[in-house]
Amino acid sequence: MASIPGLSVLVGVDGGGTKTIALLSDLHGRWLGRGAGGPSNYQVVGAETAGDSIRQAIRAAFADAKMEACPPRAICLGLSGVDRPEDYDAMRTWVTEHMPNIPAVIVNDAMLVLAAGTPEGWGIAMISGTGSIVYGRDREGRMARADGWGYLLGDEGSGYAIGLAALRAVMRAHDGRAPQTALARSVLEHWSLAAPPDLVHQVYIEHVPTREIAALGALIEEAAAEGDAVAQDILREAGHQLALAVNAVVRKLEMAGPIPCAQAGSVIVKGRLLRQMFLDSATSLGLQLDPVTPVPEPAQGAVRLALRLMAEG
Repeated sequence: MASIPGLSVLVGVDGGGTKTIALLSDLHGRWLGRGAGGPSNYQVVGAETAGDSIRQAIRAAFADAKMEACPPRAICLGLSGVDRPEDYDAMRTWVTEHMPNIPAVIVNDAMLVLAAGTPEGWGIAMISGTGSIVYGRDREGRMARADGWGYLLGDEGSGYAIGLAALRAVMRAHDGRAPQTALARSVLEHWSLAAPPDLVHQVYIEHVPTREIAALGALIEEAAAEGDAVAQDILREAGHQLALAVNAVVRKLEMAGPIPCAQAGSVIVKGRLLRQMFLDSATSLGLQLDPVTPVPEPAQGAVRLALRLMAEG
């Protein structure tokens, strides 16, 4: 691996419940390399595992750039699960130990979406991936949030919530408590199972990770697009829950007029029907969201925040 003497670099990290992405850039924000690692939501995997995933992603970014690893001029870590002061303290301790003397900014991963997907850094940032969360920032810099409380306490409109709704719909249909749905066939084929009761072993005994249940979202989008009413209802409810979260943040911040909205997370970015159902519900609630911008690579926002940190320093 060739080194590039004298080249200063920045690192932007987007850490989520499923994977961690690191972008390496020069001092003008131009990409040099991209790397991936495991999950880095420390609320789920712990600070040590989260740190290992971050380092793995950064090493992969240097390798992708064909550079030997070197200390960056600045780093931004945008991490899911970082919301309370104690969350920041835990990750700040890790950064101080493993990246001493490197200027670092640690933010919730929703801040990356705002930085990457809104024209002036204010507006709404919504994430629907394995989990879901909505953050808002007004023109004066005031912040508010809704949801992001994890798969047991919230995360309505997330991939996990959508996948779980599909599994429950399959079991209700099997019992005769609800209409039949094409989701039964697609879910069983996805896990190579013979019949709905086999899901009991798959879910409870095999302890299917939340990210695998969230991955069922693609099957639900497909079934909905083919006209399955049950799948459509699941997506409609998910879109409505996301719109309710956005509406709650807008009311907290007393935002009015056209509000920039940045969307991230594979469920909403890749989910054409979910995205439309969210917009329909947002309109019915009287929300004026414009522009609505997909952010397929939130780590771009981390690079921008690292650039800002370097400029301020």
